[in-house]
Amino acid sequence: MPTQLLIADDNIRVRRLVKDVLKSVFDIATFAYAGNGWEAIRRAQTAKPDLIIMDVSMPDLDGIQAAKLLKSEMPEVPIVLFTMHNLRGVPRDFGVDAIVKKTDTIRKLRQCVQSLLGPTKSGSSP
Repeated sequence: MPTQLLIADDNIRVRRLVKDVLKSVFDIATFAYAGNGWEAIRRAQTAKPDLIIMDVSMPDLDGIQAAKLLKSEMPEVPIVLFTMHNLRGVPRDFGVDAIVKKTDTIRKLRQCVQSLLGPTKSGSSP
């Protein structure tokens, strides 16, 4: 079954890069996008994504606060923080399922998405 994915990042180039990389590997039917935390919450409520990739530093409401609100509303939806920040603590401290640094290789993001979506949703392997 194709996957619905939400990418929340205030940088449109990052959103496009993540989309292009993941679209080339996974069976993703639709992408929803958000440029700030409040917009991410609204888009998640309407798009009902299977996975959310969220930046930390966004205007209006940061990704950590948005992730905590989304997790309380949609606990079954995996959330990945994709960030430049060196976050201390484990992902659950931030209300997310995983943290991937933007300075890591894109392969790490693909592997993270693969592990969170599982083989039934992720299509071909990275």
